[in-house]
Amino acid sequence: MFKPTVGPIIGHTTPHHARIFLRGELQTDALVFAGLRYRRSGDLRWSSGVFVQLASTRDMCEVFVLDDLAADTQYEYQAGWFSPMSPVHTVETVQELPLQWPRDVYRFRTQPSITTVPRAYIVGSCRYLRMTGGSPVLPRLGDRIFASINHLAQRAATPINALLMTGDQVYIDDLNFVAPDREYGDILSKYRTAFSQPHIARLMASLSTYMILDDHEIEDNWPANRGPDDDHLYKNAIAAYELYQASHGPAHEVLETGGLDGRLERYWYQFTHGDIEWFVTDSRTRRNLSAANRRILDEQQEQALCDWLINSPARVKFVVTSVMFYPDRKRMGGDAWKAFPEQRLRLLETIRTHCIRNVFFVSGDVHGSLTSRLTHSEDPDFEVHTIVSSPLCNSLLLPYARASTFILNQPLARTATGDYRHELTSRVISQDNFAHLVVDIDQVRVSFHDREGGLLQSTRITLR
Repeated sequence: MFKPTVGPIIGHTTPHHARIFLRGELQTDALVFAGLRYRRSGDLRWSSGVFVQLASTRDMCEVFVLDDLAADTQYEYQAGWFSPMSPVHTVETVQELPLQWPRDVYRFRTQPSITTVPRAYIVGSCRYLRMTGGSPVLPRLGDRIFASINHLAQRAATPINALLMTGDQVYIDDLNFVAPDREYGDILSKYRTAFSQPHIARLMASLSTYMILDDHEIEDNWPANRGPDDDHLYKNAIAAYELYQASHGPAHEVLETGGLDGRLERYWYQFTHGDIEWFVTDSRTRRNLSAANRRILDEQQEQALCDWLINSPARVKFVVTSVMFYPDRKRMGGDAWKAFPEQRLRLLETIRTHCIRNVFFVSGDVHGSLTSRLTHSEDPDFEVHTIVSSPLCNSLLLPYARASTFILNQPLARTATGDYRHELTSRVISQDNFAHLVVDIDQVRVSFHDREGGLLQSTRITLR
């Protein structure tokens, strides 16, 4: 067996379930299978091999589903691909072959089933990896921050439960003004390269990874910049996104047979870790830019989000929106929630009128990191926080955000019942960084780290 050409990537993980993505390699006129086996760390006996046949229509990618796992348990696994000599093999018959598994042993941990244990997360966005002529330019610049995340994850006092990548994991449009990628094969090549760099590959092979797209997975400022000939681009970009980012996440339902439903009706999703819940929105592909009904989230998604905010019993609720919920930028704010004030106000009024506590909006996009607190002039019980983490790796062509980038001296919104007012609770980080979130019994600690792992700033937000 050969090592995966991309992956393995640990996706959605629960106390008893895990999804693992990998890619093999196309072999002309030959069948290709992928295999995986696992065991609890410390055990000597491996499980029976689990096998799938790989198809060129899926770029030789597949997702394994492991069920009936033990909660809060570290597992070891091996994974790879092979092409048997006989052209008549099936998934059932290859299980009898005397296979030589790849040497690499990966490890992951299932989620704790205890509700109230502290949880920790890594949050990041905007990882620029420039490609020229099909090859990455100085790839170590776009990969080195993941070595620091790996180091932190190995020594963290509270185990890291998941990695949240909140948009722009790849830049399909990195040469948009010269030679933009529009063809499916070129876009797939970017994903393969971006996710197979050594440090990010090592991280995603061991840490449950959740992703959502932003504009650069398609085109800068999509869909406002959508041109008359961009249907072809969108079809190809979305097909690649579904394959490499959405395939191992919770948006796919589990079938009664144990596999994943291949149909994907939406990109937004939810997942739960004890008394902490996440609602990851699709704030990019369901926009309505018409003057009569401007929306950054479609009606179905807004309703689902409001229902979740109102009815979920979670102690802490994180809402991921790849573009900033607030504060607003002074310039170039038309791509974020600033341009959709009515819908934003509806969400805030839902939180306020239903007295929903401990809501955090988690974003990226702006190439700057910060935390901010939102209050209401006439309602002392209302409080919402935002956590912004960006970028993992900036382009020399793009500036970093600074405090002067944002509108901070006026209310976010004025209503008949009072003003929504915000203030920074951290300084604005204007360099490559990632966020480390620790959710404890009475607080959320947000620490920003530079690309070498050094602590830039730490903020403690009291839970209510």
